[in-house]
Amino acid sequence: MARERNKRFEALLKEAGWSRAQAAAAFVRVASENQLTGYVHIQRQHVQHWVAGHEPSGQAPIIMCEALSRRLKRVVTASQAGFAVPVSPAQRALDWRVDPLIALNDLGSSDLDPDRRSLLRGGVYSAAALALPADSWWVEMAKEPANDEPRNTQRVGRGDVESVRETTLAFSRMDQRRGGGHGRTALVEYLRSDVARYLVGKFPDDRVRRDMYSAAAEASYLSGWMAFDNGEHDVAEPYFALGLKLAARAADAPLSGHILRAMAHQALDLGLFNQALELATASVTGQRYLAATPRERALLGVVHARSLAVTGQKKAAAKTLLRAEDDLRSAHDGIEEPSRTFFFGEASLAHEAACTLRDLDDQKGAISQFRRSVRTRGAAFIRTHAVTLGYLGATQIAAGSIEEACATWSRTLDAMEEGVYSGRARQRVVEMRQLLSPYRRRGIPAAAELETRATHYLRNVD
Repeated sequence: MARERNKRFEALLKEAGWSRAQAAAAFVRVASENQLTGYVHIQRQHVQHWVAGHEPSGQAPIIMCEALSRRLKRVVTASQAGFAVPVSPAQRALDWRVDPLIALNDLGSSDLDPDRRSLLRGGVYSAAALALPADSWWVEMAKEPANDEPRNTQRVGRGDVESVRETTLAFSRMDQRRGGGHGRTALVEYLRSDVARYLVGKFPDDRVRRDMYSAAAEASYLSGWMAFDNGEHDVAEPYFALGLKLAARAADAPLSGHILRAMAHQALDLGLFNQALELATASVTGQRYLAATPRERALLGVVHARSLAVTGQKKAAAKTLLRAEDDLRSAHDGIEEPSRTFFFGEASLAHEAACTLRDLDDQKGAISQFRRSVRTRGAAFIRTHAVTLGYLGATQIAAGSIEEACATWSRTLDAMEEGVYSGRARQRVVEMRQLLSPYRRRGIPAAAELETRATHYLRNVD
């Protein structure tokens, strides 16, 4: 039986202005960015087969749709492209129209079930899905749901809200010390069971309801942050989106800003600079910044400064960085800060300031700030300490200080060997080996020793 030509896909390629070869090249770029190495062999003839009606296999439809989404600057679904692929839990979570309680159930169930995990993992980070909903969406989400009858008889009070916050903080402290690869499954289990049950219980008043949604949003955000830290970008993205939906339902503007800041941070790490700037700008817009406490304002500000720096807006970046420093200085004991900002202090500010200066091509200033961060960070933050040292070494070698870089990277490995499970920290070791490559045959003992240690470390964690 003759195959039916995929006219939907063909029309999208025409709209994109792509030849079959250009579509294949765009496909490979997305696959490479997401480290889906099994798909980087795709060529023009594969695209032609899909147009002819052959169904792409595995993750190929999702990769192709992401490539088209970027080109057309709107989300293109598998259905719109004529591919017979069911909507994944991640795609539902990224759809702003999907209720957060449904998204929570879908994400948690897929994340925790080994047989369904492939529906969530191994996917594609969607740059197209970063487009934020219109202002009207935020207004509607913040309204108290009409006829919102509880789905179970459990009474949910202030103590339950505090329980969720305390549990989330405990996981956050563990993340700061050991990295996102340690304990995230346990957090998802808690989010999917206890927290989800609280959200459909009986609340004594609307304030408690909103506070529980805020607490749930923080737990979801943290799950996303831990996945991001461990290099699982396709998993992190829908959890961030879920957290943003829950925060919007709670009408919690500063928390929405906090999550948008995390999404911007992820986009920065992935090299999506324009999207990062859009997200970071949204994070400091209106009440997200104005209603935030000084410490949180500073946190939002430094990521905004980095986003301005990488997009070439040097003066604006410098001005924003100075404002963030002023915000942090204005924080004091008389102001109650949200627990989610416990990690952000002088060391974190210095780290982000260094990244901003590095992106402004101020290597001397960046090295000074990275050193300040290393000097002032406490022992409870080993993961970030390792990442900072990795960045410092890379900046030192860029400035021509090979011996200093080797000494710094040796400390990076010391920190990593203390039981850090972090994709971001691991990437610093990979980067270290790449940057040391030109020096391997120059007889520098420190470089040879680092190569041996790094190879041994990566072999044990891979």
